[in-house]
Amino acid sequence: MPEDKSRPPQDRPWENGWTLDTSRTPGTRRLYLAGALAVATIAACAAAIAVTGNELDTSSSPRQDDGSGLINFSTQPATTTPPQGESGLSSVSPSPKAPRQQGSEPTATVTVTPKPPKPTATKSSSSKPKPSATYRSVNSVNYPDRYWHVDDGYVGLDPVRGSESREDSTFKLVKGLANSSCYSFTTHDGKYLRHRDFVLRADRNDGSSLFKQDATFCPRDSSYYSGATMLESVNYPGYFLRHQNFVVRLERFEYSYEYFQDSSFKLVGGLS
Repeated sequence: MPEDKSRPPQDRPWENGWTLDTSRTPGTRRLYLAGALAVATIAACAAAIAVTGNELDTSSSPRQDDGSGLINFSTQPATTTPPQGESGLSSVSPSPKAPRQQGSEPTATVTVTPKPPKPTATKSSSSKPKPSATYRSVNSVNYPDRYWHVDDGYVGLDPVRGSESREDSTFKLVKGLANSSCYSFTTHDGKYLRHRDFVLRADRNDGSSLFKQDATFCPRDSSYYSGATMLESVNYPGYFLRHQNFVVRLERFEYSYEYFQDSSFKLVGGLS
């Protein structure tokens, strides 16, 4: 067997006449091994990517139940057809654009189609109840069985005798013609009670300022009789209506017990 002299001792290669072998490139085997390792690595990565893609495709397909208790993975995408016409559900629409605040989230506003209001029945003015008129009879304090009574155009203090007497002793109490905070009295035939020549009588309203003042009397509480009223003339301050000899007159106030008795009256419910 021939002796291999191509590789001298490592410590003195030049002493034995050894020369460098130039028949092959240094490190060729190592390059082959590195290239093979790179190719194997690339192939393994490609295989792993392919397997992962197949698993994702399988898991993303919708599952369907065919009724047998098994899950069927269909490759067809599920489609939903919206119902036609009005669904009766609220529609969701984005809220109008507004400056965003820091940390705020976008909101959605639910809008519901408004329903028309139900028609309401309108009440005619004729159906409104009219305020009832106030009718009063004027009763004397010191003669409780006698009332103001219109007889032949004059007002006296008389007892009640019948239906006609009751009608002539009942007056409609209205706001004062010359002062709305005071009283005016009207008879059943539309006349007003007014003083003339200091005597109380029933006359037609002539529309004059004098008539309105003569027919207006302001109520004052009686000092001697609880619930009783004294009636003071508008155009003659300090003059009150009183009965004298059973005739109702307008006389100046005097501080006497008899005057208080004759000028105090109770406005009671109408007799007719």
